[in-house]
Amino acid sequence: MIQYYKIAGLTVEMDSFGRTVEQAKPYVTEACTDPDIVIHSEWQKLKQSQPHLSEEECEYLMSGGSFYRQLLPFDGMLLHSSAVVKDGKAYLFTASCGTGKSTHTKLWIENFKDAFILNDDKPALRLEDGIFYAYGTPWSGKYDQSRNMCVPVAGICVLRRGETNKIESYAGREALRDILEQTIRSNSPTLQGELLELLDKLMACVPVWKLECNM
Repeated sequence: MIQYYKIAGLTVEMDSFGRTVEQAKPYVTEACTDPDIVIHSEWQKLKQSQPHLSEEECEYLMSGGSFYRQLLPFDGMLLHSSAVVKDGKAYLFTASCGTGKSTHTKLWIENFKDAFILNDDKPALRLEDGIFYAYGTPWSGKYDQSRNMCVPVAGICVLRRGETNKIESYAGREALRDILEQTIRSNSPTLQGELLELLDKLMACVPVWKLECNM
């Protein structure tokens, strides 16, 4: 069923079902004749290559991928991360799956009573008027922890497991590589160049740290 949504400040036309539709309910908006993004997920292709996944899981993954690929022309990108909000600012903890992003942001919720999760898996980032903002989206992980909000980004932490707790500024090629690995890359040299330009702006505007944590 075709429905219209307002996601990351953009009007999205989406033909979806199941989990995606359920998690997208907070983003429903009025019909539009000229949407910014149109999503037809082609979930059948993923089902053919990954038959162990359900149709709903395939649709959820493919619709999210389509949204984030189309976000780039709007100075936007995915950062696979858990985003927590404290004092009106978003802090994003990014790492490969299984490192403990959600576990770490849960500590923020437990220790700061005013903190909350903006998106626990795939927040959208957009550069607007020289400021990077994090947005909640329907693609928010298996527990659907997300809010339909826009919050300025105050920092990004590349999370590592460590024997002691320590944090340090993180920059240069290694930091760029780690962040690039947690977004959607393109086979198009032109689009890949645009992504790298956006990442360069992100790292110039937003403090990046490497955090080693033993919890």
